[in-house]
Amino acid sequence: MTSAASDHGAFSSPRARGLLRRRVVSVIMIVLTCVAAALAVVPLVVILAYLFKQGASALSFGFFTHMPKPVGEVGGGMANAILGTLILIGLAAAFGLPIGIGAGLYLAEHRGTRLANLVRFLADVLNGLPSIVMGIFAWQFLVKPFGHFSALAGGAALGAMMIPLVSRTTEEMVRTVPQALREAALALGYPRWRTSLQIVLRTALGGIVTGVLVAVARVAGETAPLLFTAFGNSFWSTNLRQPIAALPLQIFTYAISPYDDWHAQAWAGALVLIGLVLVISVTARFVTRARHGGGHG
Repeated sequence: MTSAASDHGAFSSPRARGLLRRRVVSVIMIVLTCVAAALAVVPLVVILAYLFKQGASALSFGFFTHMPKPVGEVGGGMANAILGTLILIGLAAAFGLPIGIGAGLYLAEHRGTRLANLVRFLADVLNGLPSIVMGIFAWQFLVKPFGHFSALAGGAALGAMMIPLVSRTTEEMVRTVPQALREAALALGYPRWRTSLQIVLRTALGGIVTGVLVAVARVAGETAPLLFTAFGNSFWSTNLRQPIAALPLQIFTYAISPYDDWHAQAWAGALVLIGLVLVISVTARFVTRARHGGGHG
């Protein structure tokens, strides 16, 4: 009897009640975070499932190798749009990556200067700029003066959208490089520019590649800038000075059409496009994991 009373007193003490309350709160918060994580994944799963349901039936080998068929003819593919998307991504990388990586390296190495603070602020503003504004800007300076749309204008518009994201990612990755590496290189007689390019940039390369892949995944599905620059093309064209087809543009054109076959093609194109974005995203995760794994080794 005395033992039971003492146990009851121990559980009813303020310390025991506080411990029980903390455990209950911890369990509740863990459950809430798990539910929030599941809810964050649900939209992606629903989108993927719906795209697969609507677009898988129109996918075939010919979809990747054939040109679009005229209105009224069943079948065809988006070979020109797939190739055009890859060309535009390549042009965007050629335009945006050197500037973005160089700007990020400058921001990290000269973080306290006025120019660095100004560039950082402008990069953040540019990163939040609506894509259609970037498209109008590119049309004004890259399309209107030349009198025609072109793949170069589309690649430049997408490349400009990549610059702020790549620069901010590069800055953060370069700032994680230990200062001792810089000092050791300078002590060995390396000039500052060579230290930044050969030592600092190489050390942060894994994180920079991840940021680059994320930026590529973002611009791969952009439609608004391409409406004002690349414009689209129903024929096979690899001329960088002429309008070029792209998956987002082809999907948009087919989706607003009144033809059921084109609607099916649009769903298939959307499935291919999101598959491309997923592949790039998974590659970015793989690069990140390999980088951290190598660091622990």
